Amino acid sequence: MTATTPPGIADIRRAAARLSGLIVETPLIESLELNKRFGARILFKPETLQRTGSFKFRGAYNKLSSLSEEERGRGVVAFSSGNHAQGVAASAAMFGVKAVIAMPADAPAMKVGNVRKMGAEVVPFDRFRDDRMTVVGPYMEKGMVLVPPFDDPAIIAGQGTIGLELMRQVEALGASLDAVLVPCGGGGLISGISVAVKDASPGTAVWAVEPEHFDDTRRSLAAGARVANEPGHSSICDAILTAEPGVITFEINRRNLAGGIAVSDKATAQAMRDAMAYLKLVVEPGGCVGLAALSSGEIELAGKCVAVVLSGGNVDFGTYAGIM
Repeated sequence: MTATTPPGIADIRRAAARLSGLIVETPLIESLELNKRFGARILFKPETLQRTGSFKFRGAYNKLSSLSEEERGRGVVAFSSGNHAQGVAASAAMFGVKAVIAMPADAPAMKVGNVRKMGAEVVPFDRFRDDRMTVVGPYMEKGMVLVPPFDDPAIIAGQGTIGLELMRQVEALGASLDAVLVPCGGGGLISGISVAVKDASPGTAVWAVEPEHFDDTRRSLAAGARVANEPGHSSICDAILTAEPGVITFEINRRNLAGGIAVSDKATAQAMRDAMAYLKLVVEPGGCVGLAALSSGEIELAGKCVAVVLSGGNVDFGTYAGIM
C-alpha cells in the first residue's frame, strides 16, 4: 500500500491486528422504541464509547504504527477540529513521540483541553480564513510527519476496522444488513467502513450522511467528480465540516456508496435528544447525523435492518445542555 493507493480489505485486517487489545470493540445496541418508530430494526454502533470518545483513535494509531522509528522520532503534526486531534495525541503519547496539533480557534473547549492533557502542543487557527496546510507547513519543514485527518490509506484502513467489527457482530445476531448510515466529513470513516462492508455483503447499501450546506460528498457522488462546499455557511456539526472530499476517499466512495443524505441542524439536535432518551448515550452533533437521517425519508426503512454509526461523543457541556 503506497501513500496514494486506496486500502483494500487485507490492509483493514492488518490494521485490526495492530489495534487488537488497544481499542474498545464497541457493541451493537438497539432500542425497541426506535425500532417501532421507524418500522425497522436499527442497530447502532456507538464509537462514542471508543478510546478518546470517537472512532478517530483507530486511524491515528494505525498511521503511527505504519511509520518507521526514525519517522516517529521526528514527531508528528496534524490539523483537526478535535476528534482526530485527540486520536493523534493519544497515539503519540503511547509511542512516546512529540505531537503538534493545529486546531480551529472555535473548536469545542473540551476537545482542546483533552488534546493538551494528553501532552500535545495546540496551535490555534481560523477555520474560515487560514489554510490548514499553511499552518502546519513550518512543522513539516522541520521534519515532523503529517498525520492527515482522512485522506491517507493507513488512516482509512484503521477506520475500516469498524466495518469488520460491524459485519462480524451482525452475523453473530443472525441478521442481514440492508443498509449502513455513516457520518461523513472528508470521507475517511465511511470509505474504510464501505470496503469492509462490501467485502462481507456486496448487496448492503452504504450511505454518507452530512450536514446541510456541507454535503460535498453527496453532491460529488451525483456529479461524478469532487465538488467543494460553498463558503459562508455554518453548522453545529463541527466534527464533519470539511471543504471537499478527499482524493483517495472519494475514489473509494464513488465505487462503494449508494449516495448521500443531507440533514439539518434541527434534525441533528432532535437525534441527539433521541440518543440520550432511548440509547442512554451522549452523542456529539457530527456523530449523530446518521440517526437524524432515519427521519429524512431519503431511504426505505419499512421491514429493513439498518446499521447506524454514532461516530463520536465529544461535545461541550454547555452546547449539550442547550440542545437537550
